[in-house]
Amino acid sequence: MEKEFVKIISQNQGIIHKVCSIYCDSEEDRRDLFQEILAQLWKSFPSFRSEAKFSTWMYRVALNTAITSFKKNKRQPDKSAIEIGNFQLAEEEYDHEMEEQIKLLHQAIANLSGVEKSIVLLYLENKKYEEIAEITGITQNYVRVKMNRIKKKLKKYMNN
Repeated sequence: MEKEFVKIISQNQGIIHKVCSIYCDSEEDRRDLFQEILAQLWKSFPSFRSEAKFSTWMYRVALNTAITSFKKNKRQPDKSAIEIGNFQLAEEEYDHEMEEQIKLLHQAIANLSGVEKSIVLLYLENKKYEEIAEITGITQNYVRVKMNRIKKKLKKYMNN
């Protein structure tokens, strides 16, 4: 069972990295959340029944863990220091305007609630509303409604 778990996680670890990057700002927090998600996946692995795709189940566990962690950390004041990283630019032509738009989008996403972040993450992963509903455990119709509201919020954040 352990070998099977390691193999499947290795093949799908990108899902965990994406979830960690959307919920955590610092590398240290991303590593912590990654470990927490892995622990939850391992604990839940025996209950995986193959009724859904493994990636769908993995998203559900990862997002639930991240949302729980996000809520827990939201109650505590932010004590992290501001870090200035070293940025390396590709030698290709750099699009400053596009980079600024991406930065604004990430800042706008940071203002969303935990569930809203998970919906946006899945939407940006080109998941269909049906799959987003299955992963998040809400109805497909409600996913559409939430996504419309999220788009309006993001536009508002980005225009300010």
